Amino acid sequence: MSKLIKILIPLIFFNNSYATDFLIVQSTTSTADSGLYDFILPAYEKKNGIDVRVVAVGTGQAIKNAENGDGDLLIVHSKEDEIKFINQGFGVKRKKFMYNDFIIVGPKNDPKKIKNKKNIKEVFKTIKENKLLFLTRGDNSGTHKRENFLWNNAGIAPKSMDSKHYIDVGRGMGATLNMAASMNAYTITDRGTWLSFNNKQELGILFSGVPPLHNQYSVIVINPKKHPHVKYEQAKNFSKWLVSKEGQKLISEFKINGEQLFFPNAN
Repeated sequence: MSKLIKILIPLIFFNNSYATDFLIVQSTTSTADSGLYDFILPAYEKKNGIDVRVVAVGTGQAIKNAENGDGDLLIVHSKEDEIKFINQGFGVKRKKFMYNDFIIVGPKNDPKKIKNKKNIKEVFKTIKENKLLFLTRGDNSGTHKRENFLWNNAGIAPKSMDSKHYIDVGRGMGATLNMAASMNAYTITDRGTWLSFNNKQELGILFSGVPPLHNQYSVIVINPKKHPHVKYEQAKNFSKWLVSKEGQKLISEFKINGEQLFFPNAN
């Protein structure tokens, strides 16, 4: 069964009692959309004889699903929410295992010289002041949370933006990028999804490489004291594998067109 099919199978299938040799990972969409799981999971599955099934949704929804016990592990990229998840007893331990970065993409011709801005605050102020068309995911994902943080840090409340120019698409990253490409609009995305995205049209990377755009991913095993049905030992084993030399090496080897999408940093 292909990983794409496994991502889309409803959770009710996962809960069938006859299927015991699998793990459910509640995951942010960026890791799935990029193709990372297709690359690294076969090695783990072959070695351990267990099927890893990924439910790919926004970080906010992934955390809610994990709180409800609909999975064994959580892979997301929103530190404050991850810490809250653990402090409330839903997770056992947070392990950092890789990172990439967020980037601002928009029209390649860059009419307002976004590439020349000194910092991300100037980028967001330029977008607002010039009423440039900006698409927000609006889905409570890790990317959406970071975007909100950046707007607020620039002294701009997202709710104050003109809805004619600041458009809430309520979609995942791939769909948001497709809309941005068709509308020649600006948006924020993680670099991994961007590199694997094939419909760039006239979009290009306009701003990147500054600390506020750092994008850390973590893995958390769901607490069996909250949800006794969780496959704790198997989930813990997979979590350890992600931060092991083998897991970290595979993550570093995942590339598209020669470009590395994620950078292991468990150690």
